[in-house]
Amino acid sequence: MAAAVAAPAAAGSRDVEFIRARSDKREYRRVVLPNALEVLLISDPDTDKAAACMEVEVGSFSDPAGLEGLAHFLEHMLFYASEKYPGEDEYTKYITEHGGSCNAYTSSETTNFYFDVNVDNFEEALDRFAQFFIKPLMSQDAVLREIKAVDSEHKKNLLSDGWRMYQLQKHLASKDHPYHKFSTGSLETLEIKPKGRGLDIRHELLRFYENYSSNLMHLVVYGKESLDCIQGLVDRLFSDIKNTDQRSFKCPSHPLSEEHLQLLVKALPIEEGDYLRIIWPITPSIQFYKEGWAMNLMAGESTDSTEYSFFSISMRLTDAGHEHVEDIVGLIFKYLFLLKEDGVHEWIFNELVAINGMEFHYQDKIDPISYVTGTVSSMRLFPPEEWLVGSALPSKYAPQRIMMILDQLSPERVRIFWESKKFEGSTTSAEPWYNTSYSVENVTPSVIQQWIQKAPTEKLHLPEPNMFIPKDLALKEVNEKVTFPKVLRKTPLSRLWYKPDLLFSTPKVHVIIDFHCPLSSHSPEAYVSTDLFVDLLVDYLNAYAFDAQIAGLYYSIYLTSAGFQVSLGGYNDKMRVLLNAILKQIANFEVKPNRFSALKGGKVHIRHLQTTEHSGLSRDDFFMILLTNIFQSQETTVKDYQNFNFRQPHSQASFYVSLILEDKKWPVPEKLEALSKLESDSLAKFLPNLLSKTFLECYIQGNIEPSEAKSIAQEIEDTIFNTPNTMFKSMSPSQYLTERVIMLENELKCYYQIEGLNQKNENSSVIQYIQVHQDDASSNIKLQLFSLIASQPAFNQLRTVEQLGYITSLSLRSDYGVWALQVVIQSTVKDPSYLDARVDEFFKMFESKIHELSDKDFKRNVKSLIDSKLEKFKNLWEESHFYWGEIGAGTLKFDRVESEREQKIKRLNINRQQDVLTANNICQVALLRELKKEEFIAFFDQYIKLDAPQRRTVSVQVFSGNHSAEFKKAVAKADPPKTYRITDIFGFKRSRPLYSSLKGGPGRITMD
Repeated sequence: MAAAVAAPAAAGSRDVEFIRARSDKREYRRVVLPNALEVLLISDPDTDKAAACMEVEVGSFSDPAGLEGLAHFLEHMLFYASEKYPGEDEYTKYITEHGGSCNAYTSSETTNFYFDVNVDNFEEALDRFAQFFIKPLMSQDAVLREIKAVDSEHKKNLLSDGWRMYQLQKHLASKDHPYHKFSTGSLETLEIKPKGRGLDIRHELLRFYENYSSNLMHLVVYGKESLDCIQGLVDRLFSDIKNTDQRSFKCPSHPLSEEHLQLLVKALPIEEGDYLRIIWPITPSIQFYKEGWAMNLMAGESTDSTEYSFFSISMRLTDAGHEHVEDIVGLIFKYLFLLKEDGVHEWIFNELVAINGMEFHYQDKIDPISYVTGTVSSMRLFPPEEWLVGSALPSKYAPQRIMMILDQLSPERVRIFWESKKFEGSTTSAEPWYNTSYSVENVTPSVIQQWIQKAPTEKLHLPEPNMFIPKDLALKEVNEKVTFPKVLRKTPLSRLWYKPDLLFSTPKVHVIIDFHCPLSSHSPEAYVSTDLFVDLLVDYLNAYAFDAQIAGLYYSIYLTSAGFQVSLGGYNDKMRVLLNAILKQIANFEVKPNRFSALKGGKVHIRHLQTTEHSGLSRDDFFMILLTNIFQSQETTVKDYQNFNFRQPHSQASFYVSLILEDKKWPVPEKLEALSKLESDSLAKFLPNLLSKTFLECYIQGNIEPSEAKSIAQEIEDTIFNTPNTMFKSMSPSQYLTERVIMLENELKCYYQIEGLNQKNENSSVIQYIQVHQDDASSNIKLQLFSLIASQPAFNQLRTVEQLGYITSLSLRSDYGVWALQVVIQSTVKDPSYLDARVDEFFKMFESKIHELSDKDFKRNVKSLIDSKLEKFKNLWEESHFYWGEIGAGTLKFDRVESEREQKIKRLNINRQQDVLTANNICQVALLRELKKEEFIAFFDQYIKLDAPQRRTVSVQVFSGNHSAEFKKAVAKADPPKTYRITDIFGFKRSRPLYSSLKGGPGRITMD
């Protein structure tokens, strides 16, 4: 960036008084280049990363007839090469090598490209990015290879219920509307059919690229330098984009006509579980976004156009709910009629205005890449002064607009989509792209009226005033400047870690309570009982805690490897109210048989309806917004376990890797069997045993004084352990549960080969896991450096060049402090044994790259890794999650004496402002700066290269039905030298030694 020319206020720039958050210290400028490209410039002197995002108003709706997926295919092709940078994958390589990331997605009306990179490398990265839109190269060879990648992506989604049901909704729409079309693309749509019609797909691709005109583009650029400097850079790099004065695509009309309404669609899903979606076409709220309530009193508005929108209510059903769908639909319409009859209350609008204003002005700072991708669509939808605020601040109370939307949510306009395995054998049609089986019935308003009349009589009502809206947003004074978390309080029952907010000046707090219960995972029965206990807790709290979430106070309760954990985050003012309710529910827990087994009567209590805004559907997104109170019970838990069979093969392979490595992990069939035998009375008998040995690890960080933190810890202890009839008892130090990982054998490659659990899935997968070392600062940085250097070449070779599969990655992995590399490939074209051999071949080929690494390239990669370690935390949640991660792992790398830290800072010339850095990262930066290339190569030769003396490998291979013949051949094959075939995972685990636990020893967490 130093070479960029500072620009004066150009003719194309205009002063805009942006509406911005009070906490936002960044500078902004709107610029329009001579080619009509509209740009938002953002200057942030405190940023560690620079970023940019380009939105082009050309999406899948613009696909030519008979070339479905062409817009998505073009998005893929622009990553390959350009006339200025002709090396294949040079853009991605440069971004990855300089601490960044890049991606893109295609929506219905737009395509978005984005990246981030270390600030020192922004100019060169931005230049490579600009070439996407100036002179890209799309060679014939690259075109043919990337069609396979698009096809692999589509095949990955073929058995995904989210994709299947979304396409079914589009299929049941007007055939002449672009919403009806298939948008991902496949080998059939991009090669076979076009070739049959005599079309050259590369020629069609180049023709389609002509739609990429600068007048249809919006660019957000986020940098560290001044606005003038960034503007000069943008003017120089982006002015050569051609302006061919294209018109943006406009939808002809709404995609649904009368024949597509008043429908009940019964569809057959892949996974277990019944779902109900009730959908209405509505006027897009973007057309009256300042009028507030219409964007907030919703279960979910989803839209991929400004010309139409859908309002949907979605829920997961139990088996009992399946029998009462008519009652559920009737009850929902009863509530809608209540809203109409009761009228629109202005106090609710004012409450939402207050909440939205608070959320906007106290918004957390996020990483630049998320900020630019979240902002760019506002440039298309809102006037410049509102780009930063969008629809976040409704200002006009307009009850007539709300009534207009409510009138559109009528029986005459409804579409009901009902998914269930129970429909197998009774469907009559199949959607053509995903082959989803379905049948359609007409549901007239008179039928709906009958459902309303026979629905349960509920005391439906509008929400009460929200007691969780904070009143006190003042910042607390903390006299002691606590740099790192410290133990503020310790008893035989609990320990409190505390850190005040010294960086972000926000009235928020993060509270974590880890319930360490060693009996929670000693058997499959214990695991599933604890899991269901946690699910029931969340179920009991859902209705009460919903208002808190609306007011910006969130909580979660989830299972851990040694018990369960409660986490609260948000405004500190009313935090203790919510915390007290959660603690009382835990301390006074009882098993409710009706909630345990199944809800009776299809009872739904709607207190609020939520909003979810979507400007467009990316290829990885699916609109599914849950009701406040979804039907959740034992049978949905059973189905969740059963649905492991339908996970993507690479996800199943990852589970098997963990099953092989972890000392205490149970296979899904054993958990499912244990769950099938679990009854409400046996769960009630198990819980006193589970909770009779408990220790609480607490962490409090944020806008809170030490005395209040101590008071909260005392309240937690008193409620959990001293409540009358509580089941919780203390735990002795000797009962502290530790998580441990097996140690693989040097120079031995282990194989675990298994057929995929869903043989209809055409994808196979391999994960090659290379175990390297237990947590150690010096070894950590060498392995991180190798991952940085190797990840992009691995992707390029295995995915881009060899086209083995859409899902391909080389990354780091840490299991309870044991560090490893893993290479993941999911493929329809090759079997796992072949994929594993190609991974070996990559490491063999890459050996010469490491040995021939130039001093310049070595220093560049070291600098990139150093830059990433010197990144400051963006917000309270990033900081607290890092520190809690250190506490949870037992490493406590932040716990250095101040004098040592000052010494490191002085030696590294790191500014005092960077107190956000951890002592761990500071120490690692010192080690990186002292690291010699020869030491790094020696580390590679010792642990990673194919014949390294301390290479320890497990290859987990999941074979699809597509590769059943290859599976039979693989299991019959004799084991080569220095290999071991795992046929009994638990026998293998028992034969291996364990790594020591990080929770113990000098400087580690201990109970006493």
